[in-house]
Amino acid sequence: GSAGYILCAPALTAGLSFLAMRNYLAFHVLAEMFSIVVAAALFLLVWHSRRFAPNSPLLGLGVAFFFSGVIDLVHTLAYKGMGVFQLADPANVATQLWIAARWLESLSLLAFSWRRGAAVRPEYLLWGYAAATATLLWTILGAQIFPDCFVEGLGLTPFKIGSEYAICMILTGSLVVLTRNGQDLDPGVRRLLSAGILAAIVSELAFTFYVSVYG
Repeated sequence: GSAGYILCAPALTAGLSFLAMRNYLAFHVLAEMFSIVVAAALFLLVWHSRRFAPNSPLLGLGVAFFFSGVIDLVHTLAYKGMGVFQLADPANVATQLWIAARWLESLSLLAFSWRRGAAVRPEYLLWGYAAATATLLWTILGAQIFPDCFVEGLGLTPFKIGSEYAICMILTGSLVVLTRNGQDLDPGVRRLLSAGILAAIVSELAFTFYVSVYG
């Protein structure tokens, strides 16, 4: 029951904290894979229920989180020390991928909050996000024109820090719009979305301070 969840949370937190001190890469993979699996599950849920609710605003959000999860997966594999990709500067590339996924995610949340009633064909959503994701990956891994986000020995670049604050502002705007105009959503869904956005804002602020990618 709920008591079990309450007891499990601190135990899980303590275990992950211990793992982070002993093997940061293992901790990072577990943390990232958790969010990636949740994003994939959300997408599968809304995509396979679209025939029952073809104009559900949650469909666009599910597609957005799936492709954010795709970028997060590449971020996890590209992380410094993983050795999956042959990268000259894995710390910078992984940080670029992280910030690209957060831009996609935050702008999608704002669009969801602002345009919930807009009907868009699911296929258009899917191909549109696929094209946007492929473009972001190309700018980072292919053309290498995405702005630098991390410099070894110095830490985060002004672009990365500025992006985090801008993303927080976008998320705050999403929360305000959702609070004012989200009466058509199920109250439980609205509360959970609001809590998720608040948690995202706090986590983004935390990502403006570190100097080492293992920090």
